[in-house]
Amino acid sequence: MENLNEIETVADGNVLSVRVTGKLTKQDYEVLVPAVDAVIKEHGQIRIFFEMVDFHGWEMGAVWEDTKFGLGHWSDIGRVAFVGDKKWEKGMAIFCKPFTKAKLEYFDQADVEQAREWIRGE
Repeated sequence: MENLNEIETVADGNVLSVRVTGKLTKQDYEVLVPAVDAVIKEHGQIRIFFEMVDFHGWEMGAVWEDTKFGLGHWSDIGRVAFVGDKKWEKGMAIFCKPFTKAKLEYFDQADVEQAREWIRGE
């Protein structure tokens, strides 16, 4: 679990905040998925604040886990705010759209407070 730095619930409990660095691995999803499932079980539809700091993407095994995750939680996630500092990270919001019903938005790291407001908004 060296790449998944923290998972915490914030706001009113239905927002899961995830901060990642390095590359996500298949093992990281063994931590992430149960955390998501627990928040869904407690609150129903949730929102995810996904902050990427010095992020380098996914290892191949993690790409498959991420695809399964998206399809398995098709309607469980209402919004995802991606926060990063690289152009390719912005493209993730577009790439992920076919795998979820969630509203997806990308925010530059400089706009992190705007992202926090958006994830909590209506």
